[in-house]
Amino acid sequence: MFGLHNPTEVKYGSELVYRLARGTFDGFFATSGGIRAVGVENVPKQGGVILAPNHLSHLDPPALACTCRHRRVLAMGKGDLWNHKAFGLIIGGIGAYPVQRDNETEAVRWAVSVLEGGHTLLVFPEGTRGDGQTLFPIERGTGMLARRTGALVVPVGIVGTEKIWPKGQSKPSMGHRITVAYGKPFTYESVSTGANEKENRVIFARELEKRILDLCQEHGLPLRASEG
Repeated sequence: MFGLHNPTEVKYGSELVYRLARGTFDGFFATSGGIRAVGVENVPKQGGVILAPNHLSHLDPPALACTCRHRRVLAMGKGDLWNHKAFGLIIGGIGAYPVQRDNETEAVRWAVSVLEGGHTLLVFPEGTRGDGQTLFPIERGTGMLARRTGALVVPVGIVGTEKIWPKGQSKPSMGHRITVAYGKPFTYESVSTGANEKENRVIFARELEKRILDLCQEHGLPLRASEG
């Protein structure tokens, strides 16, 4: 068990709490319109894996957990979430790690240890929830983790959560089906064809962006690339 004021005491939370939370969301998704997984076999059964989806809703993490059932999905969250003690207990229990704005170094170390330990890490490349129309620019964190750990990166397209609980809406609505589409995995090194590391970071970000956009568009969400 971990303390309410120090949720980092347990590295990866509780398997029991994770399964209970996933079961709760299984029921929610079943009654809210259904959820389906496409290409989940693209997620390797072993080894460090980064799941890199578009981000539309607070429902995105549980949608991944409920569809990628052969891997336990770990993630990071804004440290402010742990200010709500009961909620902090739950998300800490399922394996989320708090990211403090004034000290992101510890979160990076935790993420590296997750991947080097052969686990699955959810990273939202945009860094924040989008508007359902544009895929925000890919931030450097995903590429940095992929380069440092050699982990496989699985692009993911999430479609439908933006209709159930979009950004700015106070509570979820019902009657919409969710699709979570998993693309083919790739590594940072496999696309590093630039003359230097700066070019490689740009190439990786563009490749990941293209793969996420393709998955979303294929399954009915016409996201477009950000002009940034």
